[in-house]
Amino acid sequence: MHEYTVAYDIYATARRAALENAATRVKKISADFGEMSMINPEQVEFLFSALSEEDELFQGAVLEYRNIPVKTECPCGYKGDEKYVCPNCGKLPKIVEGREISVTNIEIEVDDE
Repeated sequence: MHEYTVAYDIYATARRAALENAATRVKKISADFGEMSMINPEQVEFLFSALSEEDELFQGAVLEYRNIPVKTECPCGYKGDEKYVCPNCGKLPKIVEGREISVTNIEIEVDDE
């Protein structure tokens, strides 16, 4: 189950960043999921909530995500979203965007003391 690993990595990354920045609370984590990452974002969101629910640092924290569509390029000059066969030459285009899974932002609160 890859979604559990992704959810845990997002939780661990956010926790580490929050502690390194003396956060009192994590409010929101933003992430990008590429269309070709083969990950179910809704499952990741559910598992993230389950992993973080007992952590006081994450009380009320939400995981927001964007689905990133596939962008491809082919040596023949084609640029578009065809994943498997270049419509110009029939070759396999190279995927340049849409496979990534990344945390793009972590919103935290810190004491002003």
